[in-house]
Amino acid sequence: MTSRAELRQRLVDPDTVVVFDGAMGTMLYARGVFINQCYDELSLRAPDLVRGIHDEYVRAGAEVLETNSFGANRFKLAHFGLAHEVGAINRAAARIAREAAGDSALVAGAVGPLGVRLEPYGPTSFAEAREAFEEQVAALRDGGADCIILETFADLEEVTQAVRAARAVAPELPLIAQMTVDVDGVTVFGATPEDVARALDALGADVVGLNCSVGPQIILEALEKMAAVTRRKLSAMPNAGMPREVGGRKMYMASPEYMATYARHLLQAGAKVIGGCCGTTPAHIRAMVEGIRPLVPRLAAARRTEAGGGDGTPATGSGSARAVGEREGVPRHVGVEPVPLAQRSRWGEKLATGTFVTSVEIVPPRGVDASRMLDDVRTLATAGVDAVNVPDGPRAQSRMGAMMTSLLIEQQVGIETVCHYACRDRNLLGMLSDLLGGAAMGLRNLLVITGDPPKMGPYPDATAVFDIDSIGLTNLVRSLNHGLDPGGHPIGAPTRYVIGVGVNPAAIDPVLEGRRFAYKVEAGAEFAITQPVFDPRQLERFLRDVRETRIPIVAGIWPLVSLRNAEFLANEVPGVVIPDEILARMRRAHEQSADHALAEGIAIAREMLALVRGEVQGVQVSAPFGKVALALDVIRG
Repeated sequence: MTSRAELRQRLVDPDTVVVFDGAMGTMLYARGVFINQCYDELSLRAPDLVRGIHDEYVRAGAEVLETNSFGANRFKLAHFGLAHEVGAINRAAARIAREAAGDSALVAGAVGPLGVRLEPYGPTSFAEAREAFEEQVAALRDGGADCIILETFADLEEVTQAVRAARAVAPELPLIAQMTVDVDGVTVFGATPEDVARALDALGADVVGLNCSVGPQIILEALEKMAAVTRRKLSAMPNAGMPREVGGRKMYMASPEYMATYARHLLQAGAKVIGGCCGTTPAHIRAMVEGIRPLVPRLAAARRTEAGGGDGTPATGSGSARAVGEREGVPRHVGVEPVPLAQRSRWGEKLATGTFVTSVEIVPPRGVDASRMLDDVRTLATAGVDAVNVPDGPRAQSRMGAMMTSLLIEQQVGIETVCHYACRDRNLLGMLSDLLGGAAMGLRNLLVITGDPPKMGPYPDATAVFDIDSIGLTNLVRSLNHGLDPGGHPIGAPTRYVIGVGVNPAAIDPVLEGRRFAYKVEAGAEFAITQPVFDPRQLERFLRDVRETRIPIVAGIWPLVSLRNAEFLANEVPGVVIPDEILARMRRAHEQSADHALAEGIAIAREMLALVRGEVQGVQVSAPFGKVALALDVIRG
């Protein structure tokens, strides 16, 4: 029987094959644990259940057991109110696996992605990510893990932080780093298998490879490409095929015999660490062990001949290090210089030259008939308004899409738009598709916003995506303007977007708002539009506080049409603050008549415009209830 010490040596030996176990989640689900529960917590709550699954994999021939800790980081555990249990859960997971492994198998501390978006496309910093990974890895080390396996990572930035964290707190433990590819053989951020291999190689992982998301055929094709650019020990842990919908359940259909066949193919392609991911069971692992057993001695000898001892050096000399970019060790293209702001659009030209701009906000139609809206836009164009602002699902209402509405306006009327684009309704891939399509159709001016949550609107059960927030989206658009996709890969000609962001001078937490505004400017914002201003003193304070990060500011102006309108905005629209004195003025006017209230609302809006004009570079006047004449009355003074 192979001893634990011998197994440790085999794991890092570049010539020796080691077999990992299969899925833990699949086995837990098969035992009646529903997916709405925290599987990682079962190491504390049902240790015998977890131990029984480990025992089955040992009997199937697995030489390394992965701990039941894939999602046991502070961010994912927080969804279950368990963020404070990171240490206890990971230590217990390692201890249970250690007991099952005995001296005949090793324990790999399993670490998965954090489940949050990292900078530059999300709010979690690299330092926060490293801290979370360090916390988990340290607990797995303390629980008795023999090595650490980082698996199912799709973002090279995130796996970089995970590798660095593991090396910082457990430098003595061998490190396996695995990423996942989609059906097209690249990561969701567009990194190719070669990119993955070079990056993980340069980061210094002992074993590099792929797992999850797809079945063995796609993993095999991607692994062959990795083998061409690195001589690090390679790993492959595919799913049991692609899941299929059977009777309302997701089922993995690849048989143990099929997985055994591909285990041999993976071995011949260069994988020396082989196991299974989603859908695989002890039966699959047993078949894979039996399938590769006849090939192992011959392949080990062949590897020594070809690699000259297999010292783990890159196959292409300095190629791996050369491919690593400046930022966090991830392969990066430089991109191209963006089109100058003044050349991207007429709106951009006016912002670049310091010209005072005017725009009017008009909401998209509720149906497909846009004729009335287009008539209103023609009125604005004739009046000399510089642009029309088109909100994206304001207050979570269902309307024609802002991007389609903006293109309709520009193509049929000729006036430029400032298209609001929200993070609420699209995932990252959907956003990328929209933005590329919009650029191809000639859209130029964007206002990047996070978006109102669905619960504000008439469809409270609608699902909010919020894959990234407005800061991350600003980073994304800036990358596209440099000719790069989110993964840092060239897209050809760059987009020509003028990037705007929202800001609230009357925010409840002005320090946080100022900090987020600075982040937006750093991310690439080129102008900002404020929430409606009803207190110029708040705007003055905000502008003073952000003077070091100043970009052109366009002040939002909202003509109040009635007391009810004023009270609604003050009490039910997030981000809008109306001082008591303004409400009092509207109340006094309302007591006289509805016409007096309307006239007072227009007068207040004109006052706001006059008071802020010298502090900002433009105004966006809302057309309440689609009444563009009221907006024009405010602009004309």
